[in-house]
Amino acid sequence: MNNFQETISFIKEQYNTNEFIPLHVPKFNGNEKKYVLETIESTFVSSVGAFVDQFETMMTQITNTQKAVAVVNGTAGIQVALRLVGVKAGDEVLTQALTFVATANAIAYCNAHPVFLDVDLDTMGLSPKAVENFLMEFGDLREDGCYNNKSGRKISACVPMHTFGFPVHLDELIRICQLWKIPVVEDAAESLGSEYKGKPSGSLGDLGVFSFNGNKIVTSGGGGAIVTNSIPLGEKGKYLTTTAKIPHPYEYVHDEIGYNFRMPNLNAALACAQLEQLDSFLGNKRNLAKEYASFFASNGIKFRTETPETKANYWLMCVELENKEERNLFLETTNANAVMTRPIWQLMYRLPMYAHCQKDNQLNAEFLEERIVNIPSSVR
Repeated sequence: MNNFQETISFIKEQYNTNEFIPLHVPKFNGNEKKYVLETIESTFVSSVGAFVDQFETMMTQITNTQKAVAVVNGTAGIQVALRLVGVKAGDEVLTQALTFVATANAIAYCNAHPVFLDVDLDTMGLSPKAVENFLMEFGDLREDGCYNNKSGRKISACVPMHTFGFPVHLDELIRICQLWKIPVVEDAAESLGSEYKGKPSGSLGDLGVFSFNGNKIVTSGGGGAIVTNSIPLGEKGKYLTTTAKIPHPYEYVHDEIGYNFRMPNLNAALACAQLEQLDSFLGNKRNLAKEYASFFASNGIKFRTETPETKANYWLMCVELENKEERNLFLETTNANAVMTRPIWQLMYRLPMYAHCQKDNQLNAEFLEERIVNIPSSVR
């Protein structure tokens, strides 16, 4: 209990307040009001406008990719990305059970089946070894792709999620998936600004998807982006997310089922102003992470840090408690003292709609589920 009280005092010192401290709130210190007002004055407040184009350009620059597509949210972005790599109804998608529910939901929206594999302890993200072990046991490599010899379904994609902004071991994961003819879609919703071996998160898979929800490191209120180094895939993504409309001076011509997943210009204006501040946000959060790491090193609580080959954005910072009982006591004590903390998500196969899904032993995921807690991580 003493350690927990010290933690509460330290967090309040970092944010210089005795008031309620939320987990993560946006900071609007730049051109947000200016750009939103410009959008209102232009009357282009919906899905067409200069800021949508600017946002997509900025995202290609930040992620060092060839094409970006603005979308209404990250979940929709994953759904479309899965369709772009060939996921069809009845197929399977390899992913992790230790994730926010949107990852699994996006797979379900494609009428596909998630297969939940274990995570690595160091990244808290999808384990390449778990993927390899699963494919060695259940994979059936055919000319047209990989099939699950237990279910008979085609495995059409793999979706690693970069938990709290900590990138997974991408080189090994991509190598394994390429051997088994499985495309990789990075769920980079939480990892804007993170890097893996010097390369931006979201840029290493066939496609990457980001979220700009209100609690992310950069927000557009609501929004997302698909990025890729394949211009054909990117152009197809833009077409599908804008109702699959063929350009014409005045006719409405749609030649397949698309989606109205467009990001409004108002949201893009907010996003552009926020992206201009990304570097300062990252520096601020990394400094906070250093403060936390130093404090917890002498406090007897494990603070989770980036792996040597990565640079994390430290979107949501977290500690690892000794066991579930200590975790629950930490949650109760901090929240009772106006410091917002939250446990990591329940594993997806514990949810009723995904209880039937195939999974492996989940040893690491269950270990982390009982111990990981997010602590206040806002830009100070």
